[in-house]
Amino acid sequence: MRIKLLWILSLIITFSFLGLDVYSQTDTTNVDNTTAEETKQEVKTGFGFAAIPALAYDSDMGFLYGVIGTVYHYGDGSNYPMYNHKLYLEWSRTTKGSGKNIILYDNRTLIPNGRMNVEVSYFTEQALDFYGFNGYKSYFGDEYLNADDAEYISRLYYRHDRKMLRLKADFQGKLYGDNWRWLAGIVHYGIDIKSVDLETLNDGKDGDDLLPDTAALYDKYVEWGVIPEAQATGGNTNIVKLGVVYDSRDNEHSTTKGIWSEAIILTAPGFLGNEFSYTKISLTHRQYFNLYKKKVTLAYRLNYQGLIGGEIPFYMMPFYFRSKDTKDGLGGSKTLRGIKRNRIVGDGAVLGNIEVRYKFLETVLLNQNFSITLSGFTDAAQVVQMHAFNTDGVTAGYGNTRDENIEELDYSAESIHISYGLGLHFAVNHNFIVAVDYGMAGNPQDGSSGLYIGLDYLF
Repeated sequence: MRIKLLWILSLIITFSFLGLDVYSQTDTTNVDNTTAEETKQEVKTGFGFAAIPALAYDSDMGFLYGVIGTVYHYGDGSNYPMYNHKLYLEWSRTTKGSGKNIILYDNRTLIPNGRMNVEVSYFTEQALDFYGFNGYKSYFGDEYLNADDAEYISRLYYRHDRKMLRLKADFQGKLYGDNWRWLAGIVHYGIDIKSVDLETLNDGKDGDDLLPDTAALYDKYVEWGVIPEAQATGGNTNIVKLGVVYDSRDNEHSTTKGIWSEAIILTAPGFLGNEFSYTKISLTHRQYFNLYKKKVTLAYRLNYQGLIGGEIPFYMMPFYFRSKDTKDGLGGSKTLRGIKRNRIVGDGAVLGNIEVRYKFLETVLLNQNFSITLSGFTDAAQVVQMHAFNTDGVTAGYGNTRDENIEELDYSAESIHISYGLGLHFAVNHNFIVAVDYGMAGNPQDGSSGLYIGLDYLF
């Protein structure tokens, strides 16, 4: 396993700075009005392109393969290291049929002193994580996943199938001064939920490798009415976003000082065709401290997301909304490294992350500005607004009495979920960043650990 991970990592690093970068010219002055020779930095102009392979392996999902490409346009370089246009493309598949198809376009010139983000994406997840509601109140049994344990149910007990179309258009413009911006946008989610397709995932397996034909947690919740019938198979949701952003960062992708704060109202009104109408609020504060010559940075992020009113369907609960983009819920690579993906789901939750980043190498390689940063981090979250559900339909079965099944729906008091770990970040021209994070969960109810290889800093 270690050899495989090192091989994948070496490919990613190689592609990150040998990634077909093409520029019309190179200037000798950087954004701090010092020479590139003095700072070992070169201002980029014109077009740039970078690509890396998408590689991963999972025994149930198969081998993941694909490509991630990013095209930048820096114009005359006056805004470097910021770009004028950015196009992000991702195409990836697994041998068992899951995949990502993502097109993201970021424009910084169409709106004066503003920006526009447009996304067209389609995701297929044959085994999306689902651990119930309200954090520790929902029991996580590792014994249910271990084939050698007497309590074993299935390796995919905490999973369900999801297909999702996401169409998004976000706009930001100058509100006041150089740092305050308004935010507005609209996003469509088309979500299809069903049980895991065991027949497909068992194709080619035999003996002990076969996944047992048994009910997963999602199936139980649907049978018991914990997930209402009207929500069980997903649906369409149209969300309008309005907000305000304060941004004083020195660089969007490799920040060493400044503040990035935002307040966003997200509403899914009935007149837009939503079967379930609701309104949420998302409040986020990020701050960065330059502790030593832009080489040592202290960074932290605080977030609260809560339901203001209405009824949010279960399939829209596990999302982490922010002005830049939207990620799956609390747990996993973009929120709580080392904690299982979507482990913390409720009507409202708080999130906190803190990192110390040390840039120990900064140089020019193959005419590209290249750096390596080591980080140590702690991530934490907690559900603070519980999701209410009906337990009247819970029955005995699946090896438990009715009372035991209800107990797993209200297992213990919710408290802080915490993880910690280390990361490495390989940056090319400040904007293209390959991130490698390894996190460990502080409580076995959240899992054990996770290794993540992707793009960009967590925040």
